[in-house]
Amino acid sequence: MAKSVTTIPATKNRFTAAPINSKKKRKVAAYARVSTDLEDQQSSYAAQCDYYTSYIKSRDDWEFVALYSDEGISATSTKYRAGFNSMIADALDGKIDLIITKSVSRFARNTVDSLSTIRKLKDNGCECYFEKENIWTFDSKGELLITVMSSLAQEESRSISENCTWGQRKRFADGKVTVPFGRFLGYDRGDDGNLVVNEEQAKIVRKIYGYFLQGRSTYQISKLLTEQGIPTPGGKQKWGRAVVKSILTNEKYKGDALLQKVYTTDFLTKKKKKNEGEIPQYYVEGNHEAIISPKVFDQVQALMEIREPIKSRNSCVNIFSSKIKCGDCGGWYGSKVWHSNDKYRRVIWQCNHKFEGEKCSTPHLDEETIKKLFVRALNIFCKEKNTVISEFEEIMNTAFITDELEIQAENLNNDMNVTIELIQKCIDENAHRAQDQTEYEKHYEALVSHLENTKSELERIQAEIINKQAQKQMMENFIKTLKSLPELVDYFDEGAWYALCEYITVYSKNDVRVMFRNGVEISIENI
Repeated sequence: MAKSVTTIPATKNRFTAAPINSKKKRKVAAYARVSTDLEDQQSSYAAQCDYYTSYIKSRDDWEFVALYSDEGISATSTKYRAGFNSMIADALDGKIDLIITKSVSRFARNTVDSLSTIRKLKDNGCECYFEKENIWTFDSKGELLITVMSSLAQEESRSISENCTWGQRKRFADGKVTVPFGRFLGYDRGDDGNLVVNEEQAKIVRKIYGYFLQGRSTYQISKLLTEQGIPTPGGKQKWGRAVVKSILTNEKYKGDALLQKVYTTDFLTKKKKKNEGEIPQYYVEGNHEAIISPKVFDQVQALMEIREPIKSRNSCVNIFSSKIKCGDCGGWYGSKVWHSNDKYRRVIWQCNHKFEGEKCSTPHLDEETIKKLFVRALNIFCKEKNTVISEFEEIMNTAFITDELEIQAENLNNDMNVTIELIQKCIDENAHRAQDQTEYEKHYEALVSHLENTKSELERIQAEIINKQAQKQMMENFIKTLKSLPELVDYFDEGAWYALCEYITVYSKNDVRVMFRNGVEISIENI
């Protein structure tokens, strides 16, 4: 007996679940986007908005929901596209049945973002229509076409990114500088995009450098600036030590510009990374007007190198931090608060290890006592200040000369460059013609070993140069401060404390010794 087959036609749309003969209007939204704020793209943006609003409203079977848009935002990621993300959220909430946009590239230039978003919308009964490519996502060929078109859009974005990067690096290599910044203490943006000195702000920058050369730490400088009510570059009231340090180490304050400090690792995510040698950098000298003289800037860098590695003396909360030493254990004194909640509140300084293990017998000191001790020692020291000054002025021009070291450093640097070229040549030759690999490895290892040894020697000499420059700067500041002091000092001066005192060692109540930066130690009795 023959089988009888009857076809039962579908009555509902398999994507929307609405009856096929339904007269219900589709809820339609449009999406418009331009990637820059340029004038010609502004016109394109306005045209997109006007066209799709009119187009949707002209259809009797469509109900206009909204026009979603993003202006001046790239499509390589959906992260910062507020209009796009709002549209997708509304679509997933059932407020939109159809999304219309100009092209796949307007929707997304990231293949993964494009496909994942479209599949998510499809699962929730929302269709997309790309007018330029005539793609409907509910169509069986839609996903294939979208995959191809999204890949092309992504590749186009990659090509544009690489061209822009090449153009920027070519400008850097030619010494053409455009510094990207929103806020830069001491500088405004000139008509050509370069830096122009803001004299009012430049005074703050010079003050910061002056404080550091006096001996203050980055923390102490940040505290002073906060107390003085000076706003940060970002307009905040409270300064941080990191902000101060960034100002003290920024070469732009001496008129130069180091370009390509950071670079973009991925054109899709726009993730940036500090350039640690992965790509070339370009250093432009005399690019703009300096706020700080190159000599002063270099002195600050030298002092920074000396101070930063001293981890055991890294506390800089107070002017006496890391300045008072225990004669018993060799540790540093720290501040303690007695009677913190009553009228007898008092800040004292005592050995940080006083109650650890074998108890230190050294006494505590209050801040007024420390100041008086320093003033007394300073007056004893100043009796011989003319002799001290003349002795140091005699040796200043010989003890801190770095000319010979700088020549050695230049020769080592040239040697390194030649060795790097030889290594690259060795690798290229091995890649292009057959060689005895044992001999190749031997030659290659010899070159690499020579490079590493040269680099180590260069680092040692550079450290020695920095140390000499820092010592010279400290001694210059020492002599300058010493010359400015009166015959009899009757008050505690922070500038003199920073410039002249290396540290104080407390042995007992009757034996406190002040070590000055020139190596002279003055003993004070009867605290």
